[in-house]
Amino acid sequence: MSSSFEKHQKRRLISSYFSVVLSIALVLFLLGLLGLLILNAKKVSDHFKEQVVLTIYLKENAKDVEVKQLEKSLAMADYVKSTEYVSKEQAAEFMKAENGEDFMDFVGYNPLQNSIDVHLKADFVTSEHLDKISAEALNKNFVDEVTYDNDLVNLMNDNVRKISLWVLVISGIFTVIAVLLINSSIRLSVYSKRFTIKTMQMVGATKQFIRRPFVLKSVRLGIIGAIIALIGMGVVLFYLNKTFTELELLSNPILVGALFMFIFALGIVITWISTHFATQRFLNLKTDQLYY
Repeated sequence: MSSSFEKHQKRRLISSYFSVVLSIALVLFLLGLLGLLILNAKKVSDHFKEQVVLTIYLKENAKDVEVKQLEKSLAMADYVKSTEYVSKEQAAEFMKAENGEDFMDFVGYNPLQNSIDVHLKADFVTSEHLDKISAEALNKNFVDEVTYDNDLVNLMNDNVRKISLWVLVISGIFTVIAVLLINSSIRLSVYSKRFTIKTMQMVGATKQFIRRPFVLKSVRLGIIGAIIALIGMGVVLFYLNKTFTELELLSNPILVGALFMFIFALGIVITWISTHFATQRFLNLKTDQLYY
């Protein structure tokens, strides 16, 4: 009979430990993903900003030397990421591929212009910088027109500011929720041992002596949960880096490593503090209060 009871208690104990580890792992995993999002938010927004194209259309009488000199000066500029010369023949082929038919069959000639596509660095993708660059290009007598999607640029910059603000707010809220969830799991685990705690106290054990095994056990569970969370984060990060290679998510391994260390340390610190206060609470209760 006692053997059956001991097995039942052991199963309950293992189940309790498993639920604590699982809750810690899930919370830390989600917190880690949020951390990855924060670390790479600028990189993602920069990637989309750098897709904006400023197109410089050239006049028919533009000399090759002048065009190459302009392209070279743009390529060397601090605000330019890349440039590409697009001949009117290339532009016609692109339109033909896009529309599925050759518009020159109807027009009889190629009305398109030679152009230079300019991709700016993300920090310079603003209306002010684009207007300034456009004005400088238009000063060239062989430049006919400069175009870019001003509405898209303004919309993109507004959305980036809003998203950045909301990510910070959500991060703060989620961090508080994560701490509360892990704290609740630890407190429930300690609650199941409240009578053991009180019994040890009644036979003369000091509070520090009673707390120590509970804290050590919780810290071990926190380490296991953190390791599981880090493995999950590593798998997700590897998959995202392989899928979106242009974002270069692993370009700064020190920062990524610091995030992983932070998540690992957080698993230890939260479980240690939660267990300390949970055991302290039951140590301060009177015996008759343990039943409520």
